[in-house]
Amino acid sequence: MTNRIRGEAALDAGGKRYRLLLTLGALAEIEGGLGLTDLSAVDARLKSVRAADLAVVAAALLRGGGHDLTPADVLRLPVDLGALVAAVSEAFAAAGLETREGMGDDRPFAGAISSPPGSAG
Repeated sequence: MTNRIRGEAALDAGGKRYRLLLTLGALAEIEGGLGLTDLSAVDARLKSVRAADLAVVAAALLRGGGHDLTPADVLRLPVDLGALVAAVSEAFAAAGLETREGMGDDRPFAGAISSPPGSAG
């Protein structure tokens, strides 16, 4: 069971529930895995995410939550893309790294899957 107060998020995949947690170690893995020079570049990079980037980020968050999964393992999880993106976004939000102003255009993964709220699509 996840504990949102502790900053945890959940992902259901293949009949198993996984916990995601944005730790300092996960942030360092994300920064290194995406080839970024500092944490300020994480948000911008995640707004135009590739599948490989999503796997790196999700694996780091899953390891933060206590699961020993690599990006390759994440790519093999039986989960739909929307559920994975939602869980990763929830982990960032639970850690307080989501700005709550506006319609969400400043969130990691904003617009990665669908059009912003209120747009024709």
